Amino acid sequence: MFADRAKILIRSGKGGDGHVSFRRELYVPNGGPDGGDGGRGGNVIFEVDEGLNTLYEYRHKRKFKAQDGEEGGKRRCHGKDGSDIILKVPEGTIIREAESGKVIADMSGENRRQVILQGGRGGAGNMHFATSTMQVPKYAQPGVPAQELEVLLELKVIADVGLVGFPNVGKSTFLSRVTNAQPKIANYHFTTLNPNLGVVDLQGAPGFVIADIPGLIEGASEGVGLGHEFLRHIERTRVLIHIVDAASTEGRDPVADIYAINKELEAYNEEIAARPQVIAANKIDVLGDNEEPIQRLKDEFEPQGIKVFPISAVAGKGLKELLYYVRELLDQAPQEAIVFEQEYFPGEELVYENLPYTVIKSEEEEGVFIVEGPRIEKMLGYTNLDSEKGFAFFQNFLKNTGILKELEEAGIQEGDTVRMYGLAFDYFR
Repeated sequence: MFADRAKILIRSGKGGDGHVSFRRELYVPNGGPDGGDGGRGGNVIFEVDEGLNTLYEYRHKRKFKAQDGEEGGKRRCHGKDGSDIILKVPEGTIIREAESGKVIADMSGENRRQVILQGGRGGAGNMHFATSTMQVPKYAQPGVPAQELEVLLELKVIADVGLVGFPNVGKSTFLSRVTNAQPKIANYHFTTLNPNLGVVDLQGAPGFVIADIPGLIEGASEGVGLGHEFLRHIERTRVLIHIVDAASTEGRDPVADIYAINKELEAYNEEIAARPQVIAANKIDVLGDNEEPIQRLKDEFEPQGIKVFPISAVAGKGLKELLYYVRELLDQAPQEAIVFEQEYFPGEELVYENLPYTVIKSEEEEGVFIVEGPRIEKMLGYTNLDSEKGFAFFQNFLKNTGILKELEEAGIQEGDTVRMYGLAFDYFR
């Protein structure tokens, strides 16, 4: 069974809690705090597996959870980090936030592995909270909670060329003649229930991949028939081959068919409809010497810049000329792979929750400002400040939440220190 969509629930690991304990040694009556830090929770990671071509595995299991971090121990023992969970998907899988439909990641091109949900940071043990005025801290920091998210996995077949056209016009026969694919072929509608991929080998020119998309019908862009389910698979293609029954063996008008399919493509995605097209006028073996239907197609579409090639998929006529022309169109089209940009950032969505925080000037230390509160704890727990992206997010967080403005209103000057729990940095404009 071909599975190209799945909805699953993913959860990262919770950070382990920090530990509260004190040294107990012979002849040391007042041992200091020695509670260790909790371990980091495991991440949820998606990874491309070249051996997969469907999302079938995610149809039967819906919940995937990384391991929680262990609690810290006494004698400054650090809790064990939770294990990551790695979810394997086929190349071309798009991960979307289920409710909004926004793209979290596109597992295509160079993106072979991506952390989708970060595990929670482990809490600090009480050994970190000893000060000159608090020598016996009886509290530790809890681990950062896990992140949980419902995501929609959507497989978009990666092919250079898409075959479009009404059912029973000969797309599967065409694919079987020009590639190594072996699609099911029969004389009834919707023989093709799954996208079929095939590789075209050309002598003296680079080959390319063709995807045979199940037959579209009018209303496909609105969910009628099979078309709506599989229109997504042509989103990555750079050139479209529009196959029509030039002989009208089922009584259909090939010119009207082309306009009808293009209308569906435009309704679904105008950018796809604008990509280079070529018309393959199929079943010329049935026409015999009657060239009128081919000429009618040429007169209608070639002035629009869409070239028409008379072919017979069954007899193998005209295929070579068509394929080399398609190769030319591919060479002229943009070479970079079509990769969908990230629109949804799970960590940022959680961090920007409307939680409280405080900005105060230290009364004990000159030139020190303290920023604390649940919002700050959450941001530090989910943000990797060691990475360039994480540090850039941290800077934007300070600006977008109004923290920088509040620090300036509190009288902060260049060179003053800002403290956020275990983090300290100097302020500069």
